[in-house]
Parts: sequence; C-alpha cells; structure tokens
Amino acid sequence: MPDAMPIYLDNNATTPMDPRVLDEMLPYFLNKFGNAASRTHSFGWEAEEAVEHARENVANLIGAAPNEIVFTSGATEAINLAIKGIFESSAKESNHIITVHTEHKAVLDTCRSIEKKGARITYLSVDTNGLISLQELEAEITKDTLLIAVMYANNETGVIQPVKEIGKIAARHGIHFFTDATQAVGKIPVNVVENNIDLMAFSGHKLYGPKGVGALFVRKKNGPALTAQIDGGGHERNRRSGTLNVPGIVGLGKACELAEAELASETERLTALRNQFESGLSGLNIVNNATSAPRLPHCTNITFKEVDGEKMMLEASSRIAFSQSSACTSATIQPSHVLKAMGLADEIIHNSFRFSLGRFTTSEQVDLAIEVISKIVKAHQSERN
Repeated sequence: MPDAMPIYLDNNATTPMDPRVLDEMLPYFLNKFGNAASRTHSFGWEAEEAVEHARENVANLIGAAPNEIVFTSGATEAINLAIKGIFESSAKESNHIITVHTEHKAVLDTCRSIEKKGARITYLSVDTNGLISLQELEAEITKDTLLIAVMYANNETGVIQPVKEIGKIAARHGIHFFTDATQAVGKIPVNVVENNIDLMAFSGHKLYGPKGVGALFVRKKNGPALTAQIDGGGHERNRRSGTLNVPGIVGLGKACELAEAELASETERLTALRNQFESGLSGLNIVNNATSAPRLPHCTNITFKEVDGEKMMLEASSRIAFSQSSACTSATIQPSHVLKAMGLADEIIHNSFRFSLGRFTTSEQVDLAIEVISKIVKAHQSERN
C-alpha cells in the first residue's frame, strides 16, 4: 500500500481484493459477458463453464462437493437462506433453534425475525473467553430442536468455537448444524465433512475476493430441506433464483483457489505478525481479550486501560485503520454485544479495539502501528496520572 494511506488493520471488516482475483474477473465484465443461464449459444456456455469451475474451487476449499455450493450475494443472504429456509420447510412441531449470544447480527436478527413467526430460540451463554459450554448446548436440546447455529470464528475476537465437537453432538441427536464461517473460511482449515456441518455460510470479500458474492454450503446426503427465499427462475437448483453474478462468482472461485494454496504459509506468517503486534504493545497497560481460547491467526482484541476510547480512535484514524468494540447505532454508542456477553463492563468495552491483519500486512507496518498506538496511549495515560 502507498505510504500516504493509513495502515490497514481491519481485515475482519473487509479485505482488499487480491490483484490476481481482479485479473481473473476482468474478462467476464468485458468480452466474456454471457448469462450463465443462456443455454443456446457460446456466450452462455462460456459463462456457465466459468461458474462451474468457480464452484469446484469453492467446494475444494471446504471439503465439499461442487453440487453442494449455492452462490448468493454474500454471507448475510446465505445466513437468511439457511435459517429461514430450514425453519419454513420444517414441520410446525419442529420449531426450536439453538444459537449463541455472540453470533453476528446477521444470525441474531434472522433468529429474531423467525421468532415472530413461531420459532423458539435458545441463546447460549459464553464464558470469559467467548466459548460456549458443550454441556449447556447438549442440555438445551429437545425433541423439537431443528437446528444448532453456532458461529465458526467470532468477527470481533477471533475466537474459534469447538466446531468439531458441536458437529458430533448435532449428529448424535439427528439435528442439523449450521455455522456462519465468514471469518474462518480461507483463514484456517475448514472441512464440512470432518466437522459434520450441514449448512455453512461465507463471503467473498472476507478472503480477498469481491464484495457482493458469497456462498451457502448445503449438505446433499441427508442434508436439510430449504425453502427458497428468492423466487423467479429456479436458479441454483431452485434454492436461489436470479441471474448469476458471473464476474463475482469467478472472483470468489479464484479467491478460494488462492486461499487453499497459501493457507499454511499465510497462517504461519500472520500468527508471527500478530504475536509481534501483541508483544510490541505489552509494555502498555492493556489486556489482550480471549487469548486463552483458540483464535484466528490474524486477529486480536485489546482493551487499553486509562485511555479515552473515542479520542484514541480519532487520533489514530489518520494513520491506522482498525475497529472499536462499540457500534454507532441510531446516533448512540452501543457497547459490543460480544464483549458484553463475555462479561466485560461497558466502560471497558468502550476502550476495547479489534486489530485484524491480512495478506498485505507487512512487519514494517506492524512496527509502525505499534509506534503510533504506543505514543497515543502513553499520552492518554500520562494525562490521567
């Protein structure tokens, strides 16, 4: 990135597109512009072939079969299709869904939506590291339980839930398991077969692909029935109608291909950079949140003591791009529901920040970020002492 630009440490929000992904996409905006549903000429055949090649790349990354991949406009749509689709297709007596207080709003808001239509939702608590209790999960299962919906890795803390164990519990009870893996796919090894996952959502712009495209994995063998949420043509095996976003799908496929090829080396590199970042800030009066739990290799959530969180963000924003663990909603500052569920007080949450490194983050940028943040924090702390 050019020196004039802020150092980008907000890759959990979105990743910059990899130039290799853009190169793959460009022809499908220009001379390869066919509609993948056009079956009577070469323009359509060419587009359909590109879509199916991308479908294979997406499937390969997560250990699925190509015909188990449904392309969507992103993870939010995939989440809605999974949760609303399985609820609407189920028998009325099977209306119970188990999820977690720390899920992304796309899951929580979707669950609240179907609650109004008769669904019964159980929201699991988490411990101070953001992890669910497997014992609590199993205790909440009833004969009416239709779905377990637990996020793979948290977008604010990077905490990885015990997905394999959750999958085993779901399988043992004959319940479908859905996971929002938006932050996990392309960052850590994810295998839907090994983890007994029936439904999984993820998005292109979190793994160096384009915005506006994502996918839902739907297990084919003994998988769930879904009611389509978008009608009009029966595309994507009648699960998601609408003209396919061919350039976006091509980009998602390339992003998945690159992620699979570079996963091991990137995990090692990003873990080292995150450790460098956390170590560089360790002399300050800080708390690294959820470090006792398994975490994504590139993400850290840090509470800075004796600082004004809002002022710190303003002072750092021209040099570094990162996220505060409070969200601005209706002109008021709302503390993070994730950190709140982990037991942190509101005043601590307002001084907590997420830093998420990425493919284009360098060691030099990490050192500069440490320098900038340390200077700001020390100034705040000296003012208070």
